Amino acid sequence: MRLSSFLRVFFLLLICWVLLTWPFPGTPGLWEKWILGITLSALVAYLEIRSLPEFPLYLPVSPVRFFWCLVYALRFFQLMVVANIDVAYRVLHPSLPIKPGIVKVKTCLKNPLARMILANSITLTPGTLVVDMDSDGFIYVHWICVTCQEEENARKIIVEPFEEILKKIFE
Repeated sequence: MRLSSFLRVFFLLLICWVLLTWPFPGTPGLWEKWILGITLSALVAYLEIRSLPEFPLYLPVSPVRFFWCLVYALRFFQLMVVANIDVAYRVLHPSLPIKPGIVKVKTCLKNPLARMILANSITLTPGTLVVDMDSDGFIYVHWICVTCQEEENARKIIVEPFEEILKKIFE
């Protein structure tokens, strides 16, 4: 398992390196660049694999799961656009209408990979940032404009748009 994960990450990094540096014939120092790229890709892959959690980073492929992944990507894009507009409004507004705070929300996702994707999706949506996660399913989110302190209402606003689709993908 670890070797196959290492090889996947190594080749992905090497491909990215090749696309970014383009070390092909006619380039001065061609062999040095290839050796550097292979060495750095191997080093980063090794360090990355050591820091990865122990849960599997893949799921069995199915048409239904693929469909829900597409739905999730579209939903995430929609929420990101809306959040960007909201944050831009708050930044450009003369009175800067923000009310920052940290709210505690609960997720019902059991799969650790699903929880990680949920936390990353919340963080990538402007105006929110996941600060901490408990093993009990609680997520602490820094919110640019806290509209409600109640855990259930905050959960409906922050977590639920992502969680329903993630349940269909992972559980």
